[in-house]
Amino acid sequence: MIVTTSQAPHEQLLAYAQGLARELNAQLIPRRQMSVRKLMERSGAPFMLVATEHELRLYERDKLDKPFIYHPSMALPKLKAMLHGAEESLIKYSGCEQGDVVLDCTAGLCSDSLLFSQAVGSDGQVIALESEQLLYIVVREGLANYRIEPAAIEQAMRRIELKLADHEQYLSSLPDRSVDIVYFDPMFRQPLHESSAIGSIRNIANKHALSHAVIDQAKRVARKCVLLKEHSMSDEFERLGFERCQQARGHRVAYGKIQII
Repeated sequence: MIVTTSQAPHEQLLAYAQGLARELNAQLIPRRQMSVRKLMERSGAPFMLVATEHELRLYERDKLDKPFIYHPSMALPKLKAMLHGAEESLIKYSGCEQGDVVLDCTAGLCSDSLLFSQAVGSDGQVIALESEQLLYIVVREGLANYRIEPAAIEQAMRRIELKLADHEQYLSSLPDRSVDIVYFDPMFRQPLHESSAIGSIRNIANKHALSHAVIDQAKRVARKCVLLKEHSMSDEFERLGFERCQQARGHRVAYGKIQII
């Protein structure tokens, strides 16, 4: 793993890149007018993080033409629709309301965390957990710095508390009935379709299946429900003890719920 900057970095950008390198315990390599491809070839590193004036870019050695750059992705049209009063399935099935505390145990790009953040508002709280450090850093910086209109969407981004954590360990550290909704979306690891954002980070995502121990911890922690998002044909709902939510036929995504109250 190496860290570098865009060409001719100013002092603040260089200091920012140095901080990222320390956090990752990675080598900071001066750009010196070299291309991304040349830097990767010389270093032999599988990944490279490039700090630019406006964003972080994560390059994988075998996918140099498709760097991962944070974007709200498929959450964006859903967020805009929610602002105009549209009903979002995630919010409907979870029973999420303003002021709720939501724990997203599989943050990924934080797309669903964004929907929850919009729903709970400024009086609520969304905590998102990501276990993979590279993904965590790029998404963390994106949530903190991405600029977008309308302002309500940007505010929803800023409210998300993204944490670098394993969800089983984090859940086990929480008191009983300490959050309203515990949410899992292992679909991020094996998507129905390959978006450009997700595809560029497929090799650094955590692909571990959910365990019964994790679900037991989630049931202990949740006040309202535990919600699982999966492929509609998945048998994970039955394996883990979730009741499928009623949905119209033809949906490729399904939700399962364990109601606490």
